[in-house]
Amino acid sequence: MKYLLLLHGTEGEEQVNLTPEEMAANMEPWNRYTNDVVRSGAFVGGEALHPSSSATTVRHQAGGDRIVSDGPFAETKEQIGGFYLLECKDLDEALEWARKVPVGEGSAVEVRPVVDLSEFGYEDPNAASQAAG
Repeated sequence: MKYLLLLHGTEGEEQVNLTPEEMAANMEPWNRYTNDVVRSGAFVGGEALHPSSSATTVRHQAGGDRIVSDGPFAETKEQIGGFYLLECKDLDEALEWARKVPVGEGSAVEVRPVVDLSEFGYEDPNAASQAAG
């Protein structure tokens, strides 16, 4: 079963002023974690996200109108900073991986199961492209 690990944290400018050496040192625990997940076979995908200030939101209004606005939809100090998509045998395994994510103090990792839509006739375009490649 697939699980999405959403990495929540408070955004700050602390990463902006880092030297390349400091950024490399900051990334080391993330590289180790990612390599461990990949080697285990659980890794499906994952990415870091730009700050929420770079987001654009499309809000669906009653009557079908779509309103485009700058910034994130959620008005909170905590934002999603990245994610991992994992294939795990069960929630316990997903939680084991979530406990190992090297987020900072006060941050959170939300673990959410991914709905398997194949039972409703949905064909995953990622699976089809991987099989062809």
